[in-house]
Amino acid sequence: MAGGNRFDDRRVCEEKFEIGASEDLPSLRLVIHGASAAFTFDRKETGSIPYRTERSRGYEWQGSLWSPGYFRSDLGEGDSTTLVASTETWETVQALLPEEAFRAELHRRELLLAAAPPAAQTGRAAELILAADQFLITPVGRVEDATRAHAAGDEIRTVIAGYHWFTDWGRDTMISLEGLTLTTGRKNEAGWILRTFAFYVRDGLIPNLFPEGQKEGLYHTADATLWFFHAIYRYVQLTGDRTTLKLILPKLVEIIDKHIEGTRFGIQMDPADALLRQGQEGYQLTWMDAKVGDWVVTPRRGKAVEINALWHNALCLLAGWLGEEGQAQRAARIATLAGRTRESFNRRFWFEKGGYLYDVVDAEGGGDDSACRPNQVMAISLDHPVLEESRWAPVMDVVTAQLLTPVGLRSLAPGHPDFKPKYYGDLRARDAAYHEGTVWAWLIGPYIDAWLKLHPGDASQARQFLMGFVPHLDEACIGSISEVFDAEPPYTPRGCVAQAWSVAEALRCWVKTA
Repeated sequence: MAGGNRFDDRRVCEEKFEIGASEDLPSLRLVIHGASAAFTFDRKETGSIPYRTERSRGYEWQGSLWSPGYFRSDLGEGDSTTLVASTETWETVQALLPEEAFRAELHRRELLLAAAPPAAQTGRAAELILAADQFLITPVGRVEDATRAHAAGDEIRTVIAGYHWFTDWGRDTMISLEGLTLTTGRKNEAGWILRTFAFYVRDGLIPNLFPEGQKEGLYHTADATLWFFHAIYRYVQLTGDRTTLKLILPKLVEIIDKHIEGTRFGIQMDPADALLRQGQEGYQLTWMDAKVGDWVVTPRRGKAVEINALWHNALCLLAGWLGEEGQAQRAARIATLAGRTRESFNRRFWFEKGGYLYDVVDAEGGGDDSACRPNQVMAISLDHPVLEESRWAPVMDVVTAQLLTPVGLRSLAPGHPDFKPKYYGDLRARDAAYHEGTVWAWLIGPYIDAWLKLHPGDASQARQFLMGFVPHLDEACIGSISEVFDAEPPYTPRGCVAQAWSVAEALRCWVKTA
């Protein structure tokens, strides 16, 4: 710990603490502004403090609290005092007085709201605009990427998947992109993010995540790359930025070619039916990616329903883009492949007995998985739905009855032997429930998209599906939306207290249903 007092004619006391300062843990700097402000060194330690949340999660749950002392300020009538806490440098901390910093922050927020569409400038939607801003960051440590971007007149941007413990994930970024950037009027940042991830395409895949403090990504994902096509389409549709599309198009062609030929982790198109299969021992490649040690909780190896919905969507999008760029022969080949995929999908994924879609067909070990899961909604919700229209209504009826809650969709229908109503306990217990019933907020986005295809023009009813998030904005992380919720009332929020795709999809749909 390093400390020191400094008083000036504004009667300001400053004290710097270097507790645990290291490369991974920055210093915390504290400054008090006020009348007769002072800091008193009065070191105290209290031991055997119980931490109930840590205990419930199976972690070490007893610890101590240490205090170096206390700040004080003698206030008279009309006086005020402000305590500033920051991990910024002293130069930054001292640059503005508290009142100036407060006004600057208000102005920054006003600019964020002014850039948003009118439907999101007031009320709860405005809260979500401000929440969305917290996930858009400039990654730290990837100096080569930043230098390369700046040399091209660009900026490096990415999306933090959730607070407190996620880094930037490819899947979360592509699903969140529209809500966090396009819905908020920040199209330039959307372009930066897409170009950044395009640079990282390897063997036809974008990274699943960038481990904290590392330059190279990990690529164990079967769906993030397909969501990349979706994000690009929504970006080009809104911005008309054909330059970025032309820049990335060769990468998109490479991605499809690699998926046809076969790439890492057993990701390959089955030439017999043009469906995409995936799976490798020890890896969790879909968004249902919980893993404890060597145990992959929901491996879903085989031909997963949302993977093939995304595959068909990507093929249709690429065929369209190639046609627009005058590559008619190649466009026709991809369009034919998309047609084969659609025919096979409707023949293979329809679960007649249940009136909904199999979650996985040709699953590992043989057979088809008839678990009722929300992944089937993507067969309707995407821009190029793979499911034939006559089956939309029965699928949505089942999903509404079995999976819909006020705060998103359950990850597994009640009544299934693996259904877990609560997400709590130690790490193994939580991960065992993560995709076995636990409600995911982000899934409300695909659900509303699919529902509106069946009920076009009924935006007011679609808006009702978002109302459960309104009281939630006043709990957990105030003004944000949690990662997951228990599968039964009272739908207790769990997981990350602020999750990018939860905020992004709720905000996108709020504006869509205005």
